[in-house]
Amino acid sequence: MAKNRHEELELTDEQVMEMFKTMLLARKIDERMWLLNRAGKIPFVISCQGQEAAQVGASFALDRTADYAAPYYRDMGVVLAFGMTAKELMLSGFAKAEDPNSGGRQMPGHFGQKKNRIVTGSSPVTTQVPHAVGIALAAKMEKKDFVSFVTLGEGSSNQGDFHEGLNFAGVHKLPVITMVENNKYAISVPVEKQLGSEKVSDRAQSYGMPGFTVDGNDPLAVYEAVKQARERAVKGEGPTLIETVSYRLTAHSSDDDDRAYRERDEVEEAKKKDAIFTFASYLKENGILTEDKEKELHSEIDKIVNEATDYAENAPYAEAESALKHVYAE
Repeated sequence: MAKNRHEELELTDEQVMEMFKTMLLARKIDERMWLLNRAGKIPFVISCQGQEAAQVGASFALDRTADYAAPYYRDMGVVLAFGMTAKELMLSGFAKAEDPNSGGRQMPGHFGQKKNRIVTGSSPVTTQVPHAVGIALAAKMEKKDFVSFVTLGEGSSNQGDFHEGLNFAGVHKLPVITMVENNKYAISVPVEKQLGSEKVSDRAQSYGMPGFTVDGNDPLAVYEAVKQARERAVKGEGPTLIETVSYRLTAHSSDDDDRAYRERDEVEEAKKKDAIFTFASYLKENGILTEDKEKELHSEIDKIVNEATDYAENAPYAEAESALKHVYAE
């Protein structure tokens, strides 16, 4: 990352610091969830590690007071940036009554929060793409200046919903930004066995929209691509497909053993590009972050994560009868 690059993008020192904080918070919540899972306290983890830069960089380029996010299950960085709290994410991990996503009904990673315009996701992958396209259609019909932002993994870009959603968005020139977080693996299937084209973004032209591939370990590159896509969308110029390339640093989920399909050396090599460290270096080079400030930040975030964990662990479960709520019209 070139020196002072954030200034060229009209980002303040405070804003890039906030980006870093959000990335670090996502990472630390995620790490804590793995420990809780291995201790038998929470049932499941599906991880954001390695993808925080893309998630946070993109979110900061949006209008988080008006735009809608339709995140996929790894998007802890997106939902934190859109206003969900560490406490709320932990309540979801522990499946407690106060979980804003589903009142403890859904597995972790099924995000949804009306007040922050985070659209509820579901277990079958890619169903969020047509939903986001529908929200963009509403924006166009009501002549409103918001966009919808949808994310998915590169494995999901091979599902029918992706093609139907993007084709519809292209035909009707809808204000939707589709971001494919290419982390190189669809569970155990490497990207070269998933795509016939070289890049996911190559598919954009067949849907009549521009497509870009950017470094998913560089939050500023992702910020720039999403900002331009948003500008196009609100001008009525239609949708954009963005592919962010990074690496999934953990197993697919807490139920997966990735040693069966990838070498440890490959994972260790990928860790050298981990944005939690590379972006911290960029901030230090630009005099925004010092060693002392970094230590302070780590302990501040550790405190947030500890408090969130304690609160969620001790919070009540939902009443058994509440399982019947929101099933049939009452």
